[in-house]
Amino acid sequence: MKQYLVTAEEMKQYDTNTIEKFHIPGLLLMERAALVTVEELQRVRGKTPCRVLVLAGRGNNGGDGLAVGRLLMLQGYEVTFVLPGGDAGGTKETAAQLAILSGYHVRTYNTIPDLEYDIVIDAVFGIGLSRSVEGVYQDIIQWINHSGCFVCSVDIPSGIHADTGAVMGCAVRADLTVTYGFRKMGQILYPGAAYSGELVCRQMGIDEHSFLGKIPFWYTYIGREPALLPVRRADGNKGTFGKALIIAGSAKIAGAAMLAAKSAFRIGAGMVKVVTAEGNKNAIQQFVPEAMLLTYTDAATKPEEERFMKALQEAEAWADCIMIGPGIGMEAEAEGLLRFVILKSRLPLVIDADGINLLARDPALQAAMSKKGDSPRTVILTPHLGEFARIYDASVAQVKKNMPDYARLLAKRLQCIVVCKDARTAVAEGNGTQGYLNTSGNSGMATAGSGDVLAGMITGLLAQGMKGMDAAIAGVYLHGCAGDLAAEQETEAGMMATDLIACIKKASLMIQGGLEKHNAEDGI
Repeated sequence: MKQYLVTAEEMKQYDTNTIEKFHIPGLLLMERAALVTVEELQRVRGKTPCRVLVLAGRGNNGGDGLAVGRLLMLQGYEVTFVLPGGDAGGTKETAAQLAILSGYHVRTYNTIPDLEYDIVIDAVFGIGLSRSVEGVYQDIIQWINHSGCFVCSVDIPSGIHADTGAVMGCAVRADLTVTYGFRKMGQILYPGAAYSGELVCRQMGIDEHSFLGKIPFWYTYIGREPALLPVRRADGNKGTFGKALIIAGSAKIAGAAMLAAKSAFRIGAGMVKVVTAEGNKNAIQQFVPEAMLLTYTDAATKPEEERFMKALQEAEAWADCIMIGPGIGMEAEAEGLLRFVILKSRLPLVIDADGINLLARDPALQAAMSKKGDSPRTVILTPHLGEFARIYDASVAQVKKNMPDYARLLAKRLQCIVVCKDARTAVAEGNGTQGYLNTSGNSGMATAGSGDVLAGMITGLLAQGMKGMDAAIAGVYLHGCAGDLAAEQETEAGMMATDLIACIKKASLMIQGGLEKHNAEDGI
C-alpha cells in the first residue's frame, strides 16, 4: 500500500490546514492522538494498570503526552506527570491540558520523583526539534534510556530529527512510537528508524484532504503492492517479454554478469544477451545457460575489434534495453563500451557500478547523457553511497546526512532517474514530482553482488516495457522483498546474492497475494 512520508514542515502545514480549513479544533486533534496512543500502548502491554511516568515538553507534543497520561490515569493507572522545562511558556493547547489536569487535582513535577515506573511516555520533543539536545533535557533522555522501563514515544522519539533521522546530540530509544497522520522521513531513515522501535502510524484527523493539493514528495510501500509488476500476456512469446542487453564483467570477473543476467530472467525478461570478456564465457554458460553471449578480448587485433563492434551494434539494434557497469573495470575497453551505449544508442539504459565510476570522471559524457532530444531517453543510475559521492563530487559523510535530497538533486542535475542505494534506498527522477523511499529489505542485503541483482531486476522490468521510474521503484521494492524472504531462510548474517535471486519468484508471488497458496501446495 502506498504511504506518504512527510517532513516536519509539511506536517505542520497539514495540521494548520486541518484546523483552519476544516475547522477541527487543535484540542480535538490532540485528544484523538492521545486516544490512539493509549490503544496502541495497551495492544502491546495489555490493559492491566501499572506505574506510568509521563515526561512532557512545553510544545504540542508535550500536550499529547499529558493527554495520554490523563486517559491512562482515568483507567486506573498510577501516573506521574513531569515537565522538565517547567510549565511556563508552552503552547495554548498544552496549557489547556495542564488546566484539565488541575481540574482533576493532579500534581505536576519539574524533576522525576524517586519512584519505580513500568512505562515511560516520552513526549519531551516533537517533530519541530532543530537543534542539539543539551542540559536538563539531555539528562532526562539519558535517564529514560537507562531506566529499564518500556518506552512509548509520542509521535517521534525525543532527539530525532524529523526530516533526516539524525540524532540531535542524544535521543530516546523507544520500544514503541505512535505517530500521527503520516510517517515522518526521520522515522524511516537511519538512525531514526532504529530509535523508533515498533513504529505505528494512526489516523487522528489529519489525512490526505489536509494536503489541499500539495502532495508530499516522498512515499513508500507498506505491505503488498501487486500493481507494481507488469501484466503477462497469455499469448506472449520470449520476444514479447523483452530483450535485455547486459554489458558486465571483465577478464576473470564473471560474477557480476552472472548475477545480473539471471536476475533479469527471474524478474520476467524473455531474452538476455551478455556482453563480457572472453574468459567469462564458460562460467556464465554454466550459471545462466539461457543467456546468449557476445565476448571480447583485451588484446584484440584491429579486425577482431571491428568484428566485435559490428556485433555490438547488431546487439543494440536487437535489444529493448541496455544495462552496463557491473564488473567492467575502469580500463579503455570499458570506457569505450560506456561511450557507445551513451552516444550511439537511445534505448532505455541502466548504469551501475563501474559504469558510474567511469561516468563520474567524464563531465562531457555526463552532459551528453543528460542532453534532451525530441524523445527524452530513459537513463537509470544505481549508485551505492561511494559511487554516488564520486559522481556528485561530495563526501560520503555529506551524502549520508541527507541522502534522499542528494538523490533528488543528482537526478535533476543529470536529468535521469537515480536509485541511491543504502539501508533505505531512494529513487528520484529529474523532473519528477514524487520520489520513492524504500522500506523493504534488511541488513543481510549488504553483501557482495546484491547491487548486481538489483540492476539486473530493473533491467528485466525495463525489457518488459515498464516506464523508467516504475521499473526502478518496482525493482527496488521487489529486491527488498526478496531479501526479507531470503533472511527468513538463511538469516541476515548468512545471506548471499544468489539467495536473493532464488527468492525473486516468491517475492513476486507474495506481492500478488499468491505466496500463501504456493506455500500450502508445497506443504510449508
